[in-house]
Amino acid sequence: MPTATPDSAFTKGLEGVVATESAVCTVFGDEGRLVYRGYDIHDLADHSTFEETAYLLLNGDLPTRAQLKSFTAQIKASQKLDRVVLRIIKDAPAGANPMHVLRTAVSAAVFVDPDRGDDSRAAEYRKAVRLIAQLPTMLGAFQRLRSGQKPLTPRRGLSLAANTLYLLTGEIPETEVVRAFDVALILHADHELNASTFAARVIAATLADVHGAVTGAIAALAGPLHGGANTEAMKMLLDIKTPDRAESWVRERLARKERIMAFGHRVYRTEDPRASHLRRMSEELGRKFGQSHWFGIQRIIEDVVKREKGLYCNVDFYSATLYYVMGIPLDLYTPIFVASRVSGWCAHVLEQHADNRLIRPRAEYVGPLNRRWTPLRKRG
Repeated sequence: MPTATPDSAFTKGLEGVVATESAVCTVFGDEGRLVYRGYDIHDLADHSTFEETAYLLLNGDLPTRAQLKSFTAQIKASQKLDRVVLRIIKDAPAGANPMHVLRTAVSAAVFVDPDRGDDSRAAEYRKAVRLIAQLPTMLGAFQRLRSGQKPLTPRRGLSLAANTLYLLTGEIPETEVVRAFDVALILHADHELNASTFAARVIAATLADVHGAVTGAIAALAGPLHGGANTEAMKMLLDIKTPDRAESWVRERLARKERIMAFGHRVYRTEDPRASHLRRMSEELGRKFGQSHWFGIQRIIEDVVKREKGLYCNVDFYSATLYYVMGIPLDLYTPIFVASRVSGWCAHVLEQHADNRLIRPRAEYVGPLNRRWTPLRKRG
């Protein structure tokens, strides 16, 4: 077929194409390493908090004690929703897709943002902090309202992870649960130029503001090829039910050439480094809550898929059961991803705006050429 760009390189899906320079995050796929601002994800998962990690992503360095105190105070001061945003969440049908509700609520939040219309870096940074603070409140409000309950007000004495769980369930979570959830938020905070982050940067490159870029990122994450794999993985486990059924269930699907959810990754060629932490926490909390059978099923699935297909599980596989034993509804798994990843999205938007160039790639044209217009009467 003729092409309009014969000298251009073409890679379907932009796989492996370097589209920008970034100091926020990088993935070493062959080594199975994930790095935020120079810090290995294992180091952060073992020692950091989500607030500290969010500060790192936005600012480039770990905070001092005073900086972390100030940053945490800014988050706590920004968690409450304006009545305009709350009204939009209240008006959403109870059966609405939570990702659609979050997308709309984030877009509407710009109406009442104190820095609306100010595109300076300082104002955009403040908008980013507000979005990080408010997304858990948006999510909690929707969950409570669709359950026929009144939305709760965030508690200032709780961390963002603890507040997220409190706003969803109405109960103060146990320390062990909070720490596991906090680590999960750290692990999901950024992942280089994944589809939603790239979408955010493309939008930001037009000089759209943070709210617009994050709204687009949420829309991208809502697609089933990006978000939602942990929900589907949990549905798979619920279908299997018991460890004794796991191997035959997986082999039957593999024989039919069906995909086993939450296995394989576009970048990693070895184990996803986030999976090791989630595997451990899933086992620990499953045992704590008397639901160890889920972990038993997962270990069998993991062994079979690795042996038969050479595929490793990714971040979604064990996060599925971790959230399940916490009592989080399945359709909120991807929105929780949003509550974490917004920190990375905002870091990338700020970076894009700091050294901007409009992102405008080309397409390899494969349609016909040299066609001529004919009058309507001659077209039959």
